Amino acid sequence: MTLFPRNPLGVGHLVLVLAAWAWPASAQPSNIAILPPRPRPLGFLTRPYQQRAVPPVNLDNSARLGGLLRSGSLYLSARDVVALALEDNIDIEIQRYGPLMARQDIERARVGGALRSPSTAIAPGPQSVSLAGINVSGTSLASGAGVESGGGITAQIGSQIPQTDPVVTFETYFGHYTSPQSNLVLYESNSIVEDYQTVNASYSQQFMNGAAFSVNYNSQRATVNVPTTLLNPLTQGSLNLNISQNLLQGFGASVNNRYIRIARNNSRVSDLQLKQQVATTVSAVLNLYWDLVAFNEDLRLKRLALDAARQLYEDNKKELAAGAIAAIEVTRAQAEIPARAEDVLIAETNLLQQEIVLKNALSRRGMEDPALEDAHIVTLDPIEVPEHEGLPPLKELVKQALDRRADLEQNRINMQSQMLVLSGDRSALKPSLQAVASFTNQALVGSPNPLNVNNEAGVPDPYYYGAYGSLLAQIFRRNFPNYTVGFSLSIPLRNRAAQADYATDQLQLRQNELQLEKSVSQVSVDVRNALIGVEQAHSRYETALETLKLARETFDAEKKKYEFGKSTNAQVIQAQRDVVAAESEQVQSMANYTHARIALDAAAGSTLERNDISMAEAASGRVDRRSALPAVLPEKK
Repeated sequence: MTLFPRNPLGVGHLVLVLAAWAWPASAQPSNIAILPPRPRPLGFLTRPYQQRAVPPVNLDNSARLGGLLRSGSLYLSARDVVALALEDNIDIEIQRYGPLMARQDIERARVGGALRSPSTAIAPGPQSVSLAGINVSGTSLASGAGVESGGGITAQIGSQIPQTDPVVTFETYFGHYTSPQSNLVLYESNSIVEDYQTVNASYSQQFMNGAAFSVNYNSQRATVNVPTTLLNPLTQGSLNLNISQNLLQGFGASVNNRYIRIARNNSRVSDLQLKQQVATTVSAVLNLYWDLVAFNEDLRLKRLALDAARQLYEDNKKELAAGAIAAIEVTRAQAEIPARAEDVLIAETNLLQQEIVLKNALSRRGMEDPALEDAHIVTLDPIEVPEHEGLPPLKELVKQALDRRADLEQNRINMQSQMLVLSGDRSALKPSLQAVASFTNQALVGSPNPLNVNNEAGVPDPYYYGAYGSLLAQIFRRNFPNYTVGFSLSIPLRNRAAQADYATDQLQLRQNELQLEKSVSQVSVDVRNALIGVEQAHSRYETALETLKLARETFDAEKKKYEFGKSTNAQVIQAQRDVVAAESEQVQSMANYTHARIALDAAAGSTLERNDISMAEAASGRVDRRSALPAVLPEKK
């Protein structure tokens, strides 16, 4: 049953036939993305060191908003309000960055980086302006409250995570060295002067199973002024391979990849946070829209009451002129006009303020948008209260809420992450035991020392004669190998920090289990309260209709009695006041019903399904549903 038999702006019955034209969804999709590096020469070498840019924020509203503007008026249906919220609401746009940041956290975790756990709090959404008669109590679920949920978790405690990105290091040094000497017999010089060049190169990498290896190459060429050395210049070099494997603490991929799994869980949480933000914002803007519909109806009724008061005043003046009533009756009728005019002023003020709140929620630039600044909102949908609710049974609604509520799912995922944290704590309790192996090949080459006159210091082995190529040949022929194999054991005698971490994270897990159980119980309470709220709002609406019917009948009766001299002017005015009060109660009951129904959808986790919202559309900011204005547009008043 449609509550408003006339258009909220009082232009009479309109046949809302869809126009032949319609426009698609926004032509400006959300530009939230991470752009790949620009192609450059030798990109395969420079790509890891290039910035990946994020485009500037997009402050342009969707094409849908412009298509709904006509001659300074913004024509809105409930479906268009939902679509505009998905495309242009800032709170949802802010939350869209969360999943992208969470995916970057996964990239950090894959190489052993610490988790940053990016998270954006859920914005509660805009609230309607104050209006006596429109009750928003009991609808906190529709504005973002209810079961609390946060973002993902971080875990910097436990055994150390391997850094799996390989690291290449290259060093080269050129130096001059002078050292005074007092032993002329040994060095045949009172100072040693050396020029040297050093080259070091290394490659190291760790693996998720706890293994690590490094390859190090070192060479040094030196020229000295000492005649007692056999080779001058002299080049020394070595190639070293080190391998290690954790056997206790930090052993196994199941422990060392816990950051990756936690980061993936956090990514799922960020998706759920976006879903929760969408549901919260949609509930909030729908409340704004239906309240605006109620404000329009309230203003229409207040104006009718003012017209009735003025008509009564004019009728009384005529009767006074005819000598049918006393002058005091005219005064009483006249006094009623300012009171009704004040009601109209309050209704107009609330209507204008509500329009500002709604326009701000549906635009990226809010009231700074020139197209919206002076636009008047024309609501196209009336509030409808069904004769029979036809709601599912309570148990079915509770089960639906437990399966669909994004906040509950976030809590469950965070508990899984907390279990992964404990696996790292258990690993950190163990002693550190490593199997290590080291293999080194050394080499030495040079030229006979020209300062060694007449071979006074001896004759060098010709095997060592050669240049840099001979040095590398010795290394890879493994002419001078060295081997080391062993174990490294480190045992903390008290280990109090690791024990405290494990106990603390267990306690936190138990807290999370209790919090989840509390949240499950709270969901049942939320659904029950919301269901009761809908039933009460429906009953209140029916009562308001009956009260208004009786008030109008009483007013009509008093007017007839007054015409026959059986009633007084004061009684007629009081009956008129009762009609105004009953009409306001009717508007209040309609607004309360919409709030209660939206709160039930939020409590049951069905906000998105009830409003035909897909998360693909919500995440992209592009809504496929088409908007269409009626062929006959309501006139603004």
